[in-house]
Amino acid sequence: MNHLYLAIAIVSEVIATSALKASRGFTSLFPSLVVIAGYGLAFYFLSLVLRTMDVGVAYAIWAGLGIILVAIVSAVLYRQIPDVPAIAGMILIIAGVLIINIFSKTSSH
Repeated sequence: MNHLYLAIAIVSEVIATSALKASRGFTSLFPSLVVIAGYGLAFYFLSLVLRTMDVGVAYAIWAGLGIILVAIVSAVLYRQIPDVPAIAGMILIIAGVLIINIFSKTSSH
């Protein structure tokens, strides 16, 4: 269940972050409401995850996957295509998240 909650937290954060640009500094109502609801859900589900997972590990997974997903969404929605160094950095982030999940004994209790 922990991984489902973490996935919901990540997706909620990606939706909120993606809507943040569309909110135009919170001057557009619907995207602003999506931002507030998305971050609220993200932090709620992350708090559930933290009952049984170390903060550092949960946040590393959340932030790492969030970066990748936000980059994909921004490429599709806003035509903001990352350059080669940005892609290389994201690959290293994915590698770090995989190392944590595969080899770390602190990923969950």
